[in-house]
Amino acid sequence: MSVTESTENYDILVVGSGEAGKCLAWTTTAEGHRTAVVERKLIGGSCPNVACLPSKNIIHSAKVRSFTRRAAEFGVELESAATNMKGVQARKRAMVEDLRQLHLDRYQASGAELIMSEARFVCERSVDVEAADGCKRRIRGERVFLDLGTYATVPDVPGLAAARPMTHVELLDLDRLPEDLIVIGGGFVALELAQAVRRFGARVTVIEYGPQLASREDADVAAAILDLFRDEGITVHLRTRIRRVDGESGRDVLVITDGPDGECVIDGTDLLVGVGRTPNTGGIGLERAGVKLTDTGYIVVDERLATTAAGVWAMGECAGSPHFTHVAFDDFRVVHDNLHGGSSTTTGRLLAYCLYTDPELARVGCNETQAGHRGIGYRPHPADGCRSANQDAVRAAWIHEDADRRGQRRDPRIHRVRDRSQRTHGRRPDGNDRPHPVHGTAQCDIRPPHGSRRTHFPTEGTPRTHPRSTLIL
Repeated sequence: MSVTESTENYDILVVGSGEAGKCLAWTTTAEGHRTAVVERKLIGGSCPNVACLPSKNIIHSAKVRSFTRRAAEFGVELESAATNMKGVQARKRAMVEDLRQLHLDRYQASGAELIMSEARFVCERSVDVEAADGCKRRIRGERVFLDLGTYATVPDVPGLAAARPMTHVELLDLDRLPEDLIVIGGGFVALELAQAVRRFGARVTVIEYGPQLASREDADVAAAILDLFRDEGITVHLRTRIRRVDGESGRDVLVITDGPDGECVIDGTDLLVGVGRTPNTGGIGLERAGVKLTDTGYIVVDERLATTAAGVWAMGECAGSPHFTHVAFDDFRVVHDNLHGGSSTTTGRLLAYCLYTDPELARVGCNETQAGHRGIGYRPHPADGCRSANQDAVRAAWIHEDADRRGQRRDPRIHRVRDRSQRTHGRRPDGNDRPHPVHGTAQCDIRPPHGSRRTHFPTEGTPRTHPRSTLIL
């Protein structure tokens, strides 16, 4: 193995090429800085390769399949319709390959150096990398930015690891349709994929330990999701603890649970785990760089995303930011602004939370439940339109759908949440809002209702995040 004799110095060193990392690299290079990006596997990070965009592609195919089942309702006659998972995957893989090439072209055009290698810190702001040809280099950045991402957590349940369950990565690359899928977890990723697989034609069972699906959402929103799932034929077990797993995913699995009605044995052919994420911060020598971690492995950062090491910042999920690509992009905005003498922070920004089931759900900022936990008194108030917000807590949760078979809607009703001072703390539209709740939520104007004092509302320019397009597919 050949080893370079001296350290190579860069103005900017980015470890990880996810949303925040790539945007920072391309921008700083354009500004004249010598920039290197070290990426171990996925060019562009998880979003275009194994997460956001591939999942939306699969979800869109599942939505089209669901319409074929209801073709007669729309006056369309179909002789036959069947799910071809190899065709579904071919469509998705073509998109991913196009995105990969787009990123490679962008790196080449930008002038930023992309190094495909694991990065291991050897001291402050210095990493060792090893190219595919075995050439080892030591690279030092005057400023270092960590965009390490996270990976799916497999909980410590007897027999679960031995059952070789799928995470979202494996499911999104599956060339066959599971006959009977068991989903462990009721979070956003689990819900999106459970519905998609069901619409392709599989039997699906969701097991959730807590009292509701989408545990961070308000109870009425979670109840609407539960009704939707049951209406589509998805079996849901709430308040259910998994005692043991037997068998192997892809063949035959048994999940032994304790629920409200006692012990239950749930059998299926495939197992999907969607219960949380673990940061990719282990085994790369962050301690040698002076970067401290939390007890759960996330990087300790301040409101400007600076770590405990001088000249080192962290962005995206590894820094504990909410697990959305649009939030990672906003982390880039905060860091880049501070590099140029600005004072942007992550404090007080309005974050959009998005669930890409069909129908979709979204909100901005905290919801009613979270407002209650923070001691913010509130009351529902009739609302029309999105022109209401508050820097402390702004909410919008949407569930909309065309009329179902019974000509009824499943939606929670529209309302604002106001406290006694008439501050508006949020908004939840009903099913008449169009066309896409994820976008309308993020586009809400930050304006006080007529007669309210301006001091109740954030100043113009309050940072807001904008989710990925639902029309990209």
